[in-house]
Amino acid sequence: MSERRARPASKNPVKSAWRRAVTPPPQPEPQESAPAARTTASDSCEVASVVQAVLYRDGVRVSAPATLAETYRELRDQSSGMAWIGLARPTEAELLSLAAEFDLHPLAVEDAMEAHQRPKLERYGETLFVVLRAARYLDAPEEVDFGELHVFVGPDFVITVRHGAAPDLSAVRQRMEETPELLKLGPEAVLYAILDAVVDGYEPVVVGVQNDIDEIETEVFRGDPEVSRRIYELSREMVEFQRATRPLVGMLHALMAGFSKYGTDEELQRYLRDVADHVTHTSERVDGFRQALTEILTVNTTLVTQQQNAEMRALAEAGFEQNEEIKKISSWAAILFAPTLVGTIYGMNFDHMPELHWVFGYPFAIALMGVVCTSLYVIFKRRDWL
Repeated sequence: MSERRARPASKNPVKSAWRRAVTPPPQPEPQESAPAARTTASDSCEVASVVQAVLYRDGVRVSAPATLAETYRELRDQSSGMAWIGLARPTEAELLSLAAEFDLHPLAVEDAMEAHQRPKLERYGETLFVVLRAARYLDAPEEVDFGELHVFVGPDFVITVRHGAAPDLSAVRQRMEETPELLKLGPEAVLYAILDAVVDGYEPVVVGVQNDIDEIETEVFRGDPEVSRRIYELSREMVEFQRATRPLVGMLHALMAGFSKYGTDEELQRYLRDVADHVTHTSERVDGFRQALTEILTVNTTLVTQQQNAEMRALAEAGFEQNEEIKKISSWAAILFAPTLVGTIYGMNFDHMPELHWVFGYPFAIALMGVVCTSLYVIFKRRDWL
């Protein structure tokens, strides 16, 4: 190991315990064939989750080792250089290997293992640990997909641990390799490029969400019954989007506050300020989206309530009209029932009945029917039943 890569013994008891936990115990003296067996065992934990490991010197790619073990060896042999190691959903063995090699803090490694962390920026000695929430807009389902990215930035290394499909770091790597004057500024420049890619990835999401909100406004005034569900789902996505963007504002200001302390290059300072401006603008847009969705939901609730009131009013009017018709039908049924009752009584076949042989019996029955029907008609008319 060269003097540049020699690392002093850690005085932090937590780090020392961590190094003891990840460092295998000494083995007995092997036979002649043992070294090859040891190399194979060391490489066996390096699976396809290592997307790419590349060594750079003065902004130029030097080599791309196939395994982490080779990356460690070549980086130790470099007099000056930087390793950029990209991983996607790494195994625990890989993270422990990286922690042992680069003296990563156990709390940061634990966060990288578990994922589902809030965006944050923490410094452990010479290592900077950054958690970012990337986002991308999916056109087909019209929804926002979030990914998580953990970045370890040290004096001569950058380690990215990606959980999710976003962001596409291969494009970031290609961009940096095409601008060696920026890449030779070191790990801080790589961190800037990653931050810039994550923040630029928010712009298509903002455009897609704006289109969704415009469509929702149209659906609200059109009376679409499914719009409430869409508003709710988009509001939940905006909550997640807000959690991804809002902490970035404070993180970038914290980085800018340390420019003079850590001797950040002036050109890199300008780039980082530009990223801070973009993320501030995006955060404000997201806040506006949440407010707009809240107002749309209020308007939709008002329109739905008005529609329900109109339907209830229509039902009440229909019920009133039906009640009026029932009154009329009942009134005429009562009027027609009166002569039927009189006729039925006088139509009974009994030998001994009053007025049976009375000369005025028939006129009396007709007059009685008329009087009863007229009386009922007057009563119902006065009560507006007819």
